[in-house]
Amino acid sequence: MASTSRTDSFRSKVAIAGVAESEVGVLPHMTELQLHAQAAKRALDDAGIDKSEVDGILSLGSARGVRMPSIQVAEYLGIYPGFTDSTSIGGCSFEAYVQHAALAISAGLCETCLITYGSTQRSGGAVFGGGNESWLPSEQFEAPHGLPMMVGAYALAAQRHMHLYGTTEQQLAEIAVASRLWASMNPHAYLREPISIDDVMQSTMISTPLKRHDCCLMTDGGGAVVVTTVERAKRARKAPVYLWGSAETHSHNGISAMPELTVTPAAVTGPQAFASAGIRPTDIDVAQVYDSFTITVLMSLEDLGFCDKGEGGAFVEGGRLAPGGEFPMNTQGGGLSFTHPGMYGVFLIVEAVRQLRGECGERQVSDANLTLCHGTGGALSSGATLILGREPR
Repeated sequence: MASTSRTDSFRSKVAIAGVAESEVGVLPHMTELQLHAQAAKRALDDAGIDKSEVDGILSLGSARGVRMPSIQVAEYLGIYPGFTDSTSIGGCSFEAYVQHAALAISAGLCETCLITYGSTQRSGGAVFGGGNESWLPSEQFEAPHGLPMMVGAYALAAQRHMHLYGTTEQQLAEIAVASRLWASMNPHAYLREPISIDDVMQSTMISTPLKRHDCCLMTDGGGAVVVTTVERAKRARKAPVYLWGSAETHSHNGISAMPELTVTPAAVTGPQAFASAGIRPTDIDVAQVYDSFTITVLMSLEDLGFCDKGEGGAFVEGGRLAPGGEFPMNTQGGGLSFTHPGMYGVFLIVEAVRQLRGECGERQVSDANLTLCHGTGGALSSGATLILGREPR
């Protein structure tokens, strides 16, 4: 695949100017719209950009929450956009939104896009992965056989990976342990008490071989990202973060339709994003990789090109992903320990931008110049990858 030109790419015309989370955790006192609004206000303040400048809105809420989210959020905030998007491809929607915003801005449809998310999944009592319509193929051909979603889908992939490559439960546990160590440095993380591999191994089995500590949190929360022109970003309150590369795709819906259980959409989006950025995986200083489950991380790292297929288990051993390791990843604690209000992709972007700005305090990765964000959605159904840089391409 030919690399995208570094001079005429739409990506060279935009930058991220602001990021923020809402409150996160268990928030029965807040609605989804309030979480969208709180995150949006904080991100705009972070950028030093007034709401009146926003002319693009890209919003997504939980499956059982806000309907027509971009319309609802725009009404709630008093925004009349020239560009709007509520595309839902699961937890990676927000990485895709950054690419969509870049395309819209470079096409002259708008100048400043606000990406928002809000979910009261925890306090609202939603069941993660549940509630599909009975006529959907997954409900006809998977649910009757007792597959618990979403964990059952990822457990199938984990079992297959173990069978083909000898991956162990202890290797998966390394990912959970590393995430918790990063979370211990994040005062806003939901779980901060360090855990050991033995703790992970002894936690409750959820869907073989995935145990409680192999599974993401279920919380409330929201996040927001401000994407604008490079010219406007240079006049923002914080240093701009530049979009170097991006890609998105999806391959199936139900897990029974997945072409190969151990190959995720990252095998498509990773190479495409690196090609568009004109760099290699070895150039990345810090990574933010969707961690709905530990197996999600392990297979994504392989498919993104950080190691060969089947070598993910060995790659994550020895604290490689943890503070002080060779491959710092999910430095805020990830969906396993920081927060996970149904979809986590927006939080990957928030932390990536803060790392590039040098704002992460104790958990700051030194000399962070390039970062990768990779989101996963559905039953390993979709993927979207961003490569962000502290300097323009």
